[in-house]
Amino acid sequence: MPPIASTVRRTALLLAGLVLLTACGGGVNEPAAGTAEDGAADGFPVTLKNCGRTVTVGAAPRHAVSLNQGSTEILLSLGLADRLAGTATWTDPVMKGLEKDESTVPRLAENQPSSEKVLAEEPDFVTASFESTLGKGGVASRDQFEELGVPTYLSPSDCAGKDNNGSSDGSRTETLTMDAVYGEVRDLAKVFGVPERGEKLVASLRDRVDKATADIDASGTTMLYWFANAEAPYLAGCCGAPGIITEELGAKNVFDDTHEEWPQINWETVADRNPDVLVIGDLTRKSQTAESAGKKIAFLESNPATKNLDAVKHKRYVLLSGQAMNPTIRTVEGVERVAAGLRSFGLAG
Repeated sequence: MPPIASTVRRTALLLAGLVLLTACGGGVNEPAAGTAEDGAADGFPVTLKNCGRTVTVGAAPRHAVSLNQGSTEILLSLGLADRLAGTATWTDPVMKGLEKDESTVPRLAENQPSSEKVLAEEPDFVTASFESTLGKGGVASRDQFEELGVPTYLSPSDCAGKDNNGSSDGSRTETLTMDAVYGEVRDLAKVFGVPERGEKLVASLRDRVDKATADIDASGTTMLYWFANAEAPYLAGCCGAPGIITEELGAKNVFDDTHEEWPQINWETVADRNPDVLVIGDLTRKSQTAESAGKKIAFLESNPATKNLDAVKHKRYVLLSGQAMNPTIRTVEGVERVAAGLRSFGLAG
């Protein structure tokens, strides 16, 4: 992590003053925390329990920074683009329907920004999808932000029932469900003073899952999820976002015997398990090998260990965005696309 001590000294007083003005409702052009259409009156301060911490926000954030695409897309879906001072760490194009709003928000970095870059925006709230973003080796720790009077929020899906020690992606001690994602939507809507928007978004997501899984039975169908890297591929374990998709459809993940989030498993082991369907991450970032679906498929069809897989010979591929394979609101997109793929392959019962 880049050193932040000098930036902290330069900006501490400025940020403390900003937070004080925000908490007192005295900021320049500060609108009310909620509106009649949102069903929120004042409702502040808001206090939440979040990943073992108590987070208190004195007023609805006006100048927030979202450090991961997943949390950013929640805020954009809640109609909060005008409250964002910056975003970072993108693996995919923004979710359809959010392009116009996303274009108005400064992108601080395609991948992880420096702490100086974030602090230069003088944020009044910072949110992230992954503990690694707000931990050792990340942008800055939650403690460092909070020492400056900047509240932070971490997606519950990355801490509830999850051990982030050890491997870089952690392991699940409990099976993830969409309830953690719905809880994040509700929390952020409450923090920004728009709780009714949160309930509306959750209801819409639930409805989409119900429609995608209606009358589907994929029991007996085995699947593998490949996120990235050709030489030592990151494949989904049992209990993260791919586990949600698999469970909703009644299928089986061939690596449901590992609780690691994204273990690196050799292709010979994949060949031994011979999945019926390959769910392939179609990423636009360039930090690993075989990021795009096109490169992944070219590898699968030429590599001696994989070219004879049943899924490869029958071209049973389902392409997903990286965000659909992470625990985000786009996991619902994953349920929809995998369900459609299984139906097209005649594997949906």
